[in-house]
Amino acid sequence: MKQLTFAPRNHQLTNTQTWTPDSQWLVFDVRPSGASFTGKTIERVNVQTGAVEVLYTAPDGAHVGVVTVSPQTEKYVFIHGPENPDADWQYDFHHRRGVVTENGSTHNLDAMDITAPYTPGALRGGSHVHVFSPNGEFISFTYNDHVMHERSPALDLRNVGVAAPFGPVNPPCTHAREYGGSHWSVLVSRTTPAPVPGSDQINRAYEEGWVSDQQLAFIGDTLSLTGEKVPELFIVTLPHNEQGWKTAGDAPLQGTPDTLPAPPQGVVQQRLTFTHHKPFPGLVNVPRHWVRSHPQAMQIAFLMRDDQGIVQLWLISPNGGEPRQLTQTTSGIQSAFNWHPSGKALGFVLENRIALCDAQRGEITFLTSDHANPPSADAVVFSPDGKKIAWMQDVDGFRQLWMTETGL
Repeated sequence: MKQLTFAPRNHQLTNTQTWTPDSQWLVFDVRPSGASFTGKTIERVNVQTGAVEVLYTAPDGAHVGVVTVSPQTEKYVFIHGPENPDADWQYDFHHRRGVVTENGSTHNLDAMDITAPYTPGALRGGSHVHVFSPNGEFISFTYNDHVMHERSPALDLRNVGVAAPFGPVNPPCTHAREYGGSHWSVLVSRTTPAPVPGSDQINRAYEEGWVSDQQLAFIGDTLSLTGEKVPELFIVTLPHNEQGWKTAGDAPLQGTPDTLPAPPQGVVQQRLTFTHHKPFPGLVNVPRHWVRSHPQAMQIAFLMRDDQGIVQLWLISPNGGEPRQLTQTTSGIQSAFNWHPSGKALGFVLENRIALCDAQRGEITFLTSDHANPPSADAVVFSPDGKKIAWMQDVDGFRQLWMTETGL
């Protein structure tokens, strides 16, 4: 095990895409804690030399965090809070945006227009946890809507969206908090405030993961026949060309004063898991995890309890069918996870150690032992070359970055 950072402050990894493509740098933010969005800088550390560089510093009282890097080039995207926050407008789920920085140049990813009539390709609220598609062209995010939040927070349903490289989008910007963006941004999930119990309807879409450049999987909260929340796995197939991204379906892409933005034409939301009948139904929310696809899009991995109530790793085809339980742990998986780039293994925290799981047989190999403190559940991330794996762990009260060799 090698400790990479030592400064007396927190270092926060995002749950995926934290390595530069050359496997030499880890990118992070400096939030005091995951729940306190008050970090001022986006930084990176060289895993060989320990050198730390500042990639971006937020201006005018804004805060930044949750950085990822493109798998294709050193292009970084992260959450940016509002500049000059005041009593009427400060950082919140529906008051934030994606910002891209590359080669020292920085710009907004998503546009925002909160003045009706709204602008197609612009959002009306906040985007969050931005993740590049495998080809680096598209960026997924979760989303909350300012317009609906103003009507009633109960109508501000979390959704999944995609920023597509078909911008720029420049709203009229008649409100001081509106802005343009480089990408065409739309929602691709469909939610309803009151799902019919026992149906495929959901009131929340979140924790998404790319399956391929054309497909995105996510967790959606259904209701059981008795009205209990049951998180299930869903998948959407995305448009194939620019015209498809810009063509509305049965409702306006940009939304109306009474409705959320809607997916483009042809985006179909399909439910993959049906677990209402199980002793412990639904995907788990603790540990928080993001669904992750095999690099060749053959299987989607997620966490769910077995019939004894123990959190295990499960696999399912993007085409549906019965999920397969991969792990048989006695104590339960403790963290978010990722696939090894080869697709042969997955990495996560188990028994307070960094574990490698064979993707065929489910066999566990422990890569670390004797941790002074348990590894963080937030992120366990392989380097693109597959040789290293990184995580966070507290040292003297501060969250530091660590890595070890994978042996693969």
